[in-house]
Amino acid sequence: MVGFLFKDNKTDQYLDDPDVKLMLKFKEEEDPKVFEELMSKNFSRIMNFIYRFVADRELAEDLTQEVFIKIYNSASNYYPRSKFKTWAFTIARNISLNELRKNKGATVSLDKPFKYGEDDISLQVEDKTVTRPDDAIIKGELVDAVDKAINELPSNQRTAILLIRYEGFSYEEVARTMNTTVSAVKSLLSRARETLKEKLADIVSG
Repeated sequence: MVGFLFKDNKTDQYLDDPDVKLMLKFKEEEDPKVFEELMSKNFSRIMNFIYRFVADRELAEDLTQEVFIKIYNSASNYYPRSKFKTWAFTIARNISLNELRKNKGATVSLDKPFKYGEDDISLQVEDKTVTRPDDAIIKGELVDAVDKAINELPSNQRTAILLIRYEGFSYEEVARTMNTTVSAVKSLLSRARETLKEKLADIVSG
């Protein structure tokens, strides 16, 4: 049991998170196999998220390794103040944004799948299975337009959209990840959707 390590409600509420339990177990036992399990459960999702920012597979893998190095090195001082995924994606977001500052203008197709290990990591926006060539052209154009529009969003709006739409985060989890408030997250999403609506208006109406 790891619950005895904590006395305050702020940590107790996260002790049911399986990944928090793994992190606490690793902190207590320092068993590399425990950390490997934690890493294997989360590596693909975090790499997928980072890839959408940096648009380079090898770089995304390197940066994901950097995320887990930070997590590993933080183990001795770890106390859960959020779900594990919220904490891990906060680290991933910061590393991604630092990389973008060094390499401005990188974009990535959200429809392009790639493989990591045995897993297909799909960045698919929608199912492009179609029955007519005309449909394929129209859907392809729409996917490209959505891709371009999302990549042109300001980084905060882009992060909020990716976490909500592709990672299934709640508003509260996004707020924690971005170190802001729920109302600010909703405002970011509202502005992002308005921007996307404007950018896609011609294609949708056409």
